[in-house]
Amino acid sequence: MDIKRTVLWAIFFVSAIMLFDNWQREHGRQSMFFPNPAATHSASAPATSAPGASGTGSEVAAPASNTAPATAATAPGTPAQQPAPAAQLIHFSTDVYDGEIDTRGGTLEKLTLTRKSDPKQGDLNITLFDRTANHTYLARTGLIGGDFPNHNDVFTALPGPRSLTDDQKSFQISLESPVKGGVKVVKTYTFTRGSFVIGVDTKIENVGTAPVTPSVYMELVRDSTPVDTPRFSHTFLGPAVYTNEHHFQKISFSDIDKNKAEYATSGNSGWIAMVQHYFASAWIPREGAKRDIYVEKIDPTLYRVGITEPVATVAPGQSVDVSARLFAGPEEERILEGVAPGLDLVKDYGWVTIIAKPLFWLLEKIYGFVGNWGWAIVLLTLLIKAVFFPLSAASYKSMARMKEITPRMQALRERFKSDPQKMNAALMELYKTEKVNPFGGCLPIVIQIPVFISLYWVLLSSVEMRGAPWVLWIHDLSQQDPYYILPVLMAVSMFVQTKLNPTPPDPVQAKMMMFMPIAFSVMFFFFPSGLVLYYVVNNVLSIAQQYYITRMMGTQKKSKPA
Repeated sequence: MDIKRTVLWAIFFVSAIMLFDNWQREHGRQSMFFPNPAATHSASAPATSAPGASGTGSEVAAPASNTAPATAATAPGTPAQQPAPAAQLIHFSTDVYDGEIDTRGGTLEKLTLTRKSDPKQGDLNITLFDRTANHTYLARTGLIGGDFPNHNDVFTALPGPRSLTDDQKSFQISLESPVKGGVKVVKTYTFTRGSFVIGVDTKIENVGTAPVTPSVYMELVRDSTPVDTPRFSHTFLGPAVYTNEHHFQKISFSDIDKNKAEYATSGNSGWIAMVQHYFASAWIPREGAKRDIYVEKIDPTLYRVGITEPVATVAPGQSVDVSARLFAGPEEERILEGVAPGLDLVKDYGWVTIIAKPLFWLLEKIYGFVGNWGWAIVLLTLLIKAVFFPLSAASYKSMARMKEITPRMQALRERFKSDPQKMNAALMELYKTEKVNPFGGCLPIVIQIPVFISLYWVLLSSVEMRGAPWVLWIHDLSQQDPYYILPVLMAVSMFVQTKLNPTPPDPVQAKMMMFMPIAFSVMFFFFPSGLVLYYVVNNVLSIAQQYYITRMMGTQKKSKPA
């Protein structure tokens, strides 16, 4: 029997490991045993095409247009067949950004969010947009509906400032395209002090002899390279679409691969975004402007989400401006709410959003009072435990009563082990006589589960934890405990809770309950310290509550006359 049980346990552990590894691979993460093709990128030039027709090499198909289909993305050769001018990178900086604009297409090619930090915390800067041999993430625009300037054409940077001076609130960088199809484009980026929103203006000038009806496209292009997230936890990575009619829609890379992506394809409101852990980027066109939305795979390793916005017919000698905003920054709810309706949903809590958002609001209010996110977590957990104390008390009282009658239950099971029907009847009679509800300890806990799951997602999703210190050795609540003190405390607290609970009558179940603290502590060794802090405080408060209630019941029992 012992050998069989050992074999079964071995099969269980191997199966669990393989299931976890498959889950990692399914979500685009590095496998523990096999190379992950999603994370391996070709060193060839990344896709740089305009939306509409197919291209080759460094050129990709452009988004479909409701007007005339776009021609090949490459610029036709001039009569003299002169080589195209070489592209340049324009460096710029603000108080929140450091980046580069590629004159090829006027594409925002590199964007680093800068943040000053305590030397103990290290570099807290994060690079969103980037183009390297192993990673691509871009924000780009252009025209379709004809042989018009797009993101493959080399623009000319116009003179102007490239950074904020001490007395400036904003500055602009303008780039001018070559004339194509009788059209010239002047693209202007506006950077504002303290803002994660970039104004992007596209001025379309008809310098030809015939009217033109182009459409402007705005898109985010990204590979599926996973971002750094805590082990044993999954956060969403991929495109998202929002319209007033269909609200927030996430699209996974795997659904795009399988042609199963479902999203709103048109509208006159909303935005499109690329979402990752803690950070997001989003194109926000003018409210009320008609737009078509597209999400597609354009390369074995590249995906894009974009918007095409039709432009009214532009007569010869006339021009039209198409303005939009590009958000690129942290998923801080207060910032997102002020940028565009619904943009705060990129901080995704999933199905527990209705509970998680009020919890974060409360956590934020507590932080405003104490000025430390770690102590805010402690106080919020304490407050939640106080609110649920009546339910917890009912649960612990029920468990205490069950613990008292456990020896009698085991005796009945042993006595009637050959007759399950009589055993069940005897157990029910025991419950009735002792006025014990076998499910009384579970129901109050089940009611609290959505709240504690919501708080888990609040702490996992909140970029405010990034770089936030608590005390002593905890300098960043978004990173794992460097000395594993909190995970050890977590394991100890779980072990104490296990000893306080009634011992399961089944020996296998009893062993599993004793094994659980070890299994969970392995995961908690890799969890962010803010999450582990929450669980440690919750467990310590639960132990205190359970001890107090059990002791109180014992005192009451002794005080009763015999």
